[in-house]
Amino acid sequence: MILSLAAVAAMSSGGGSGLNYSSPLDSFDSSTSWILGEDPSNSSEPVVRTLTPDLQPATTAVAVQEVNPWDVALCVTGTLISCENALVIAVLFYTPTLRAPMFVLIGSLAAADLLAGLGLILNFVFTYLVDSSVEYVTLLSVALLISAFSASVLNILAITVDRYLSLYNALTYHTERTVTFTYVMVVLIWASCLALGLLPAFGWNCLRDESACSVCRPVTKVNAVVLAVTFLLVFALMMQLYLQICKIAFRHAQQIAVQHQFVAMSTTKGVSTLSAILCAFGACWLPFAMYSIVADSSYPAIYTYATVLPATCCSVINPIIYAFRNPDIQKSLWLACCGCVPSNLSLRPRTSSDV
Repeated sequence: MILSLAAVAAMSSGGGSGLNYSSPLDSFDSSTSWILGEDPSNSSEPVVRTLTPDLQPATTAVAVQEVNPWDVALCVTGTLISCENALVIAVLFYTPTLRAPMFVLIGSLAAADLLAGLGLILNFVFTYLVDSSVEYVTLLSVALLISAFSASVLNILAITVDRYLSLYNALTYHTERTVTFTYVMVVLIWASCLALGLLPAFGWNCLRDESACSVCRPVTKVNAVVLAVTFLLVFALMMQLYLQICKIAFRHAQQIAVQHQFVAMSTTKGVSTLSAILCAFGACWLPFAMYSIVADSSYPAIYTYATVLPATCCSVINPIIYAFRNPDIQKSLWLACCGCVPSNLSLRPRTSSDV
């Protein structure tokens, strides 16, 4: 009503004045559409125009990205990985007796898997809660995942080498293998893995050329093949080392005639455990490594998810294989949880050669 009277007043006074009149309607947003209702049959009288907003629904709709169940599975896996390995790191940090070279390697492996789990969670956040079209967000997520998973694989190799040396040089192992040497090896592992993770950020990516992408954007096909071939070489080296460990273990069993039956049973159990560890590692990583070599970005995404998910599960079982089976870590967990140690828990110190 007030706007209608203002419009009439403006029309009646506009003819005799040379001033530029600024109508109150000018303050409205020009993007808002208005319906002007008037009676065209009586054009001689001043037209009273009623302004009503156009209540038609907006044509621009907010696009809601549908959540992929595979991404949810990876995020849940990352959460489980983070919780497991955070527990391992906490036990190693708050237990002063767990400072031997073996535990340094276990702690480094747990840190790598923890970062891998956090990387999976951040990747989900960046995909659905942050604008993933921003380049630095994508490159940050990829750098974290490549560095963490590469460090996880190389730390497993370092633990395998440590077990082999503890058997091959059993008499001089504890004097030659110092904590300082172990820390130097861990630093070299992390430096090399960080360099691998930063390659996409330094320009070795396919953000400008989608045809050069691998199954994991923005990693290039060449970069993915190099990483996959490197993993295959690491896996072959691990197989050779575990084979040598089995040979040395059987040789030691034959040399101890007094405990022949006991040692034979113990050695057989150790070989079975080694075989299970190697098979689990291969089953997790080999499908993704082989698929990265033969496939590219044109392949269906479901195949990539189906091979990536088992690879991430390797970081779920690593704490169980390398940490929670250790009697010293088990004792620390029991003391932290209930303040006691079960009587059936072995009190024998764990050595690097134990599996």
